[in-house]
Amino acid sequence: MVSLGCPKALVDSERILTQLRAEGYAVSGSYEDADLVVVNTCGFIDDAIHESLDAIGEALAQNGKVVVTGCLGARPETIRERHPQVLGITGAHAYEEVLGLVHAELPKPHDPFMDLVPPQGIRLTPRHYAYLKISEGCDHKCSFCIIPSMRGGLASRPLSHVLNEAIRLRNAGVKELLVISQDTSAYGADLRFKPEMLGSREVRTGFYELARELGELGMWVRMHYVYPYPHVADILPLMAQGKILPYLDVPFQHGSPRVLKAMRRPAHAENTLARIHSWRAQVPDLAIRSTFIVGFPGETDEDFEILLQWLAEAQLDRVGCFTYSPVVGAAANELPGHVPDELKLERQARFMEAAATISAQRLKLRVGRRLRVLIDEQSARKAVARSYAEAPEIDGSILIAGRGVTKLVAGEFADVEITGADTYDLTAKLVSSVRA
Repeated sequence: MVSLGCPKALVDSERILTQLRAEGYAVSGSYEDADLVVVNTCGFIDDAIHESLDAIGEALAQNGKVVVTGCLGARPETIRERHPQVLGITGAHAYEEVLGLVHAELPKPHDPFMDLVPPQGIRLTPRHYAYLKISEGCDHKCSFCIIPSMRGGLASRPLSHVLNEAIRLRNAGVKELLVISQDTSAYGADLRFKPEMLGSREVRTGFYELARELGELGMWVRMHYVYPYPHVADILPLMAQGKILPYLDVPFQHGSPRVLKAMRRPAHAENTLARIHSWRAQVPDLAIRSTFIVGFPGETDEDFEILLQWLAEAQLDRVGCFTYSPVVGAAANELPGHVPDELKLERQARFMEAAATISAQRLKLRVGRRLRVLIDEQSARKAVARSYAEAPEIDGSILIAGRGVTKLVAGEFADVEITGADTYDLTAKLVSSVRA
């Protein structure tokens, strides 16, 4: 660590070193013995700028691998003009960004006696996929929900924190990120989309920018709990380019405008069917899943028929359906016209019967296609996998059997040809295994 400038910069250097040391990195006293050099710069006056630039040049000449942070990092073009070969540049106080750059170049060392927590943290999912939470809370006031009163309003995590966690997960062997929050498409709104410095780039904290940055990490990126705002269409080109998976989990909840209004759903007056058709026109392979509530207070037979008609036109790939259940503290409890439990269950059964028919029809269209899949389980006779269109735990799966199945490894990719379909699952034969 080369630390220049005022005591505030020195404290920043101490914090960075403290975290790196806690993660198992050792601090070297010479350029020759170091694997990487962090230069904490000063940019207050011209002499300080020249000193910082000279220090960066010396580190590059003596070591070759240099991360630059500190006040001069606010002027990355000045640094890049003189030293274009630096690994990355961050501004002052950007502790997480510095750590992320170090992690990317030098994976965290493992000490079995000291390092009790793995770099990706303690997770309850298999090693090859992980949930990435990007925010807490929610600003919506849906009448059936008490999340805002329990978790508060929307609180987005800083973009650099999210990306650093994603990098740690990737370095730990994760192949698929499942992006989650209460309202994923609102990411950054509470921060007024404040930009952050990521290396030498200024990046806006927003839904599209998050998707774009995650899409550069070389993992499957799957978006969950996306409200159907107009700006959701911004990420469709990323799907078309293969940067993120062509998959959206959108909690539509109902198809009747009257019920949606009573639910106080955001954008309830929008033409969601037109939006779905537009999305699929841009990304024909787009898989959409959703959840719905039947038996909401005041839901009439006409409302329910509107929902079924909506579902038939939307042709969603995967759906779940719940009967309305009063939650203590929810505003919907005070609404008139509560639906009898028997009628709720009848509507749920009819809804799922219609959804099953749609699912079977859409899966049948995939027979004969070749798809890349991620193996979840493997045995001597079969393997269970998922493609871009199936999220773990909530969607169907792809059963692979026959020649070559013993070559497959859980947590790795494979290319398969779809050979059959039923209501919710597919069968396939192996084309080739892929270690990537």
